[in-house]
Amino acid sequence: MTTLSRGLALGALAAALTVTLPAWSPAGAAGPQPPRTGFETSNGARWTTQPEEQDFLAAVDRASDRVRTERIGTTAQGRPLRLVRIGAPAPAGADRVRRGNAVLLICSQHGDEPSGREACLSTVRDLAFTRDRATRRFLEHTSVLVVPTANPDGRAADTRGNSDGVDVNRDHLALKTAEARAMAAVQRDHRPDIVYDLHEYGPTAPYYVKDVLSLWPRNPNTAHAVHRESVTLSEKYVRPGAAAAGFSTGVYGIWTDPETGEPVKQVAGDGQERILRNTAGVKNSVGLLVETRVDALTDAEKADPALNNRRRVTSQLAGLKSLFEYAGERRARIESATTRARLAGYADRGPVYLGGADNEPPAPGKVLGDPPCAYRLDARQYTDVKDELALHGVSLRRDGKGGAVVPLRQPMRALVPLLLDGRAEYHLTAATPLKGC
Repeated sequence: MTTLSRGLALGALAAALTVTLPAWSPAGAAGPQPPRTGFETSNGARWTTQPEEQDFLAAVDRASDRVRTERIGTTAQGRPLRLVRIGAPAPAGADRVRRGNAVLLICSQHGDEPSGREACLSTVRDLAFTRDRATRRFLEHTSVLVVPTANPDGRAADTRGNSDGVDVNRDHLALKTAEARAMAAVQRDHRPDIVYDLHEYGPTAPYYVKDVLSLWPRNPNTAHAVHRESVTLSEKYVRPGAAAAGFSTGVYGIWTDPETGEPVKQVAGDGQERILRNTAGVKNSVGLLVETRVDALTDAEKADPALNNRRRVTSQLAGLKSLFEYAGERRARIESATTRARLAGYADRGPVYLGGADNEPPAPGKVLGDPPCAYRLDARQYTDVKDELALHGVSLRRDGKGGAVVPLRQPMRALVPLLLDGRAEYHLTAATPLKGC
């Protein structure tokens, strides 16, 4: 396809985002239109404001018995962090958290990457009001959890980091930010089978210019079956789905030769356990990071930023469509993989890796071939990290001396050394390893 014809195709695809929504009413008769985002009402000329988001979600919540919106935290600047729960019948109340069979969407962790947020907001609305039988059957078996704005302060300032300048997507282990703490609590309480993280990126021509990039958990502590399902989501669903919608695709962090398509070098995408897609894998969820291209691709997009914005959101929607197809078609395999990964921790067998990635062997000294059976926290250490351990869902037992013992025999087995072993790069504290428990 030539550059001109490709640009026209993308423009036509982007225009599809603005089609008129079908009328909806609870009784199925003539009634009010479903709510629209600020992005939609402006035809992509601007992003949805946070007051508009609040009004939009409140309207969806009031009108649909499939949706519940709740506040899960507050940012340093006082903005709410919200979780939207979608299911049919209505999701369980806060006192009866529904576990498993869940897809979690984390939208716009980086505040200057807004297209994922817009795609998430319109997806909430479309799932809330759909009459499609297949989608309604899907929602009977799978809860869709959405954090529509994972970094509200950064979105307000149009900055990558939060109001303290912290990159939230490097805080999923230490949990120093309100944003990461809220997301950790959602993962702990709902134990999602899939965590899908929506981002945007700036290309580097000619080696890194794909419209949609994706990457699974590379951390080697990810259970084999969970890792396999994550790769399947990327390579068999999201990338082919985006390609079918007219977008070029690639693997995040891998530069490729423009002539041969062969890898040139890896510039990002390692196994750092503090990054959400890797944290999700270590916590036994299928994980995927999706990055969509931000720069204008055609003269028309350069002349009309709204056209560029619509194309960016449409590329995110193409990935989400493929995600839901994957979740529906492979539900049994996904649940089997995540359940087996959680139960495997009770067996307390096998190495734990303090470094490396699925495409990079860990450095010498970064493999615990015979891990300790537990870690002991003294009273000071326990006081320092008890809240973070609780947010991560790590089990422990108090020792009667103000401290605690954290066994490896638990679903979060691989996470425990990453948090408490002094040799781990991002450990919270250097606890005492125990043998012979």
